[in-house]
Order: sequence, then structure tokens, then C-alpha cells
Amino acid sequence: MLLDALSTVAEMEAVFSDTAVLTAMLHFERALARVEADRGIIPHAAAEAIGLLAVDSLDARSIASDARASATPAVPFVNAVVAALEGTSRDAAAAVHRGATSQDLTDTALVLCLQRAQPVLDGFQARIAAALRRLSGEHAGTIMLARTLLQPAAPTTFGLKAAGWLGSLSRSHEAVSEGFRRACVLQFGGPAGTLAALGDEGLRVAEDLARALDLPLPDAPWHAHRDRLASLVTACAVYSGAIAKAARDIALLMQAEVGEAAEPGGRSSAMPHKRNPAGCAVAITSAARLPGLAATFLAGMAHEHERGLAGSPAEWTTVAAAVTATGSAASALAGVVETLQIDGDRMRQALDETHGSILAERAMLWLSPVLGRQAAVNAVRQTLAASEHGRSFVAALRAHPDVAPIMSSETAAGLEDFGTYLGMAEQFRRRLTGDPNE
Repeated sequence: MLLDALSTVAEMEAVFSDTAVLTAMLHFERALARVEADRGIIPHAAAEAIGLLAVDSLDARSIASDARASATPAVPFVNAVVAALEGTSRDAAAAVHRGATSQDLTDTALVLCLQRAQPVLDGFQARIAAALRRLSGEHAGTIMLARTLLQPAAPTTFGLKAAGWLGSLSRSHEAVSEGFRRACVLQFGGPAGTLAALGDEGLRVAEDLARALDLPLPDAPWHAHRDRLASLVTACAVYSGAIAKAARDIALLMQAEVGEAAEPGGRSSAMPHKRNPAGCAVAITSAARLPGLAATFLAGMAHEHERGLAGSPAEWTTVAAAVTATGSAASALAGVVETLQIDGDRMRQALDETHGSILAERAMLWLSPVLGRQAAVNAVRQTLAASEHGRSFVAALRAHPDVAPIMSSETAAGLEDFGTYLGMAEQFRRRLTGDPNE
């Protein structure tokens, strides 16, 4: 728990807990027994006995310990179910897992857990989107300094900045949703992916089982074809990267030297004066796990022939860790943006502290048609050098011998107005947020 404290949240812990996994595995076996009984493959009494087996009668620790001997938890799980039934119904014990293979059980159990994970992740994203849309609207006209390569660039608005985060997060979350949709399908193929043990009933049993578990039935079993899960894991990595980008921006805006935004933050163990960007740190820390997890999954996709040597069991921890870490990152960012405080006055101060030098591009564009491009560039560069010690850039430019004859007071005032050099900032903000006024 302590080692994982920054990479999980309670909601995701519940989804992938031992009890949740055992429940999913037992759900598979109960549903399989029920549909096989309906098809006359096993006795109805046997299916009823399997259906009555309680998950708390299974010992997760013992199953986990015995899993090493067979390289899968499926074998000790089935053995435990059989042992639990033998005392009450030998027919039920003999009917357990009929026609299925270990990977059918583990893959489908993982899928059932993923089905529970998706609404948790969707809930975090809904909170993030609502908060960012609100912040963007509230600060549509809050002008701030854009920064490129960590240096002052040109004026922008915080509304556009927040909308940029929203756009990236919304797009990447759509890919995560599609990844869940593709990955959450039934796995049922028997030992070699042919359902031979069920004879002519194989496909009908698969169809019934898919309906019973409320899962789509794929065209064929996918034991050695891991593209669906790979798409989900890589989509989580991209989404987590978008989360980390927003969190890092906020942490940089929260630096004392900048002071343009602030989350509630956390305290230091040694320095009482500090207000650390704790929520941002958790989001970035959780997201940092995803590139490695995605690489691990992709590296293991080359399963041998019809079923791989170390495929599915190894993927359990990778997929669960990827989804859990993504949930942790999303939860942290949701908490940050819902409580984010914006200091518009400090943003204005940062603009003023540039003394107008960030409008050099604007001045060059105005001068080029009159002086020619190179002369305009030279005039602007000379002015920037002359105004390095706090002098107004526009005032210094107006005093330049090549510029003085052509720059009026009205032109100078227009050139140094940050609010009239925002270009399409508001239009882009509205497009990103889906503002109906666009």
C-alpha cells in the first residue's frame, strides 16, 4: 500500500482487488455452467450448485501461492472451486470449467474488471472537463504571457490555455474509451481456440456466454492476438501524457517567481512556509509509469502460435497497473483543476514586466511595409537592445531615427496594447470548448 500510494486511488483498488478478481473469475464459471446446462451439456443441478458457490469460500492467498506451480492463477482457482463443490455435488465438481481453458478464464476475468474500471475513469474525466470548461469561460479575457521554450513569447489568454488542456484531454480520452470498447470482449476458445470439446455446440455456447456476461462476442478467440489490450494500454499512456502536460503547466505557473495560479497544495516536512503543488506531483508521478508499462505490453505481444508461453498472466499486472495509474493521474488532476485559483493581476504584472518587448513581432510587421523587412528587423533589434534596462520598448522604438518620423502617438498606443494582439485566441478557445457562440 505504501509503495503504491501515489499510483492508485481507492476506486481503482476496489476494481482490481483480490475479491474483485475472484468475483470476476467465479462470474465466468457460473455463467459458463448456466449456459451449458441450458444447452444440455451439463446437468442443471450441477449449474445450480456452481451458481451458489460464494466467493468468500475461496482463499485468494492460497490461490496466489499455488499459481507459481502452473504459471497461472486459473489452475489453482479451478482446483479450489472443484474442491469446494466435491463435498456437496460431485456432478457439479465434474462440470466446472467444461470446454474452457485457463486463458479463457483469466482473460475474461480481466475484461470484466476493465468493464468496472471504465466508468471510474470516465467520471474523473468528466470532472476534469467540467472544471476546465468553467475556467476557460471565466478567464476568456484574462490576458497572460505565453511562454515558448520557457521564455516570454507573446500575449495569450488563460482561457485559451485551459481550453488547450481540455482539447488534448478530451481527444486522448476518446481513444481510451475506444480502447475499452475494443478490449472488453469475451475470450472463449478452449485449449487451442477451436472449442473442439463442445462439438457442434461450441459457437452457440460462446454466443450464450457472451450474452450472459454482457460482453460482445468477437469473430474468434484471441488468445495469442493482443492488439485490443495493446490499444487500451497505449491509449492510457497518451491520455496520461496529456494529464501530465496540464499538471506540469500548472506547477510551473505555481512557482513563487511566477505566482499566476495555485492549487491547494501540500506542506513540506521541513519548511513550514512551502506550499507544494502536491496534486500536480501525484498526477505527474502516476503518469510517469505509463510509458514503461506500454512498452512492456508491446514487447510481449509476440505470443507463440495459438497460445503464448508467458503472455496472459504477465499482462494481468501490466494492464491493471496501466489502468490504475491512469485513474490515479486523472483523479489527481481533477482535484487540482476543480480548486485551481487564478491570479489575473499577477498575470498582468508579468506582461507589464516585459515592458512591451513581447510585442516586437507586432512592431516588425508594422514597420516592414514602410522600411523594408531587413531595415525593420534592424530597427527592432536595436530598440530591444536599448530597452533592456526597463525602458518601454514602444517608447524606445518611437525614438529610433528611422521610426520617429512615421510613428504617431495613436500608433504607439496601439502597438503597446496587449489586448489587441491576441489574434484568434478567443475563436480557438471557443472551438476547443465547444462554445455555441463560435
